[in-house]
Amino acid sequence: MTVAGSDSGGGAGLQADLKTFAANGVYGTSVVTTITAQNTLGVQEVLELPIALIESQIDSVLTDIGTDVVKTGMLYSSEVIRAVAAKISQYDIGLLVVDPVMKAKGGAKLINDEAIDTLRNVLLPMATVITPNAPEAQDLTGIVVEDIDSAREAAIKLVEMGAKSAVVKGGHFDVGPATDVLYDGEEFRLFTTRRVDTPNTHGTGCTFASATAAGLAKGKSIRDSVSDAKSYVTGAIRNNFPMGNGHGPLNHFYEYWMSN
Repeated sequence: MTVAGSDSGGGAGLQADLKTFAANGVYGTSVVTTITAQNTLGVQEVLELPIALIESQIDSVLTDIGTDVVKTGMLYSSEVIRAVAAKISQYDIGLLVVDPVMKAKGGAKLINDEAIDTLRNVLLPMATVITPNAPEAQDLTGIVVEDIDSAREAAIKLVEMGAKSAVVKGGHFDVGPATDVLYDGEEFRLFTTRRVDTPNTHGTGCTFASATAAGLAKGKSIRDSVSDAKSYVTGAIRNNFPMGNGHGPLNHFYEYWMSN
């Protein structure tokens, strides 16, 4: 189950999550937290749904269909973070993938300042896996993340803050290959691929977290889920969609049909 914002352009948010679930062979349900007016150029408007409606969506899914894993994405305010965390506790959800969404690809803020503290103190300690990119890891830990060594340091800090494991993604590093650093409290695993030179990377973070959640739902280990997610996202970027006038989306179904 994804608990996330809606992207009208279809490249990120719960639209990307549901595509990723389907492409990776798991059934996806969704809880809409926020509606955005969004395209490849950026986010034009954000509307957070009422807390009661968000809670009702969670109840509707979990009292009937159930879920093996919850993946969270855009949680705009402290109130919605606390509400979602309370529901995760209420239903005793055992596996939680937290994608700490903070900014859109175009730079628009997708969380308010107060909510970052709430995410850090309330939701992060519940995470089976947290999947920040370098700027998000810096906002959560206070550590400047600019290379593999600092990514390791941030991953350690995130686990010390309560997450069971942390993946600090290296897509924002200025040079070198795209290396993601996984730390599970005991050891590191590095996942490295050749960097793809393309502007069409909208929804990469959502897709990575959802692919990780799909692996966990299938009973895979954290390490194998992250490894498979890395491979899947890399393929989806390499076969991206060149659409719109800004950052186009990935091709979530590249294994089934090509974009060109």
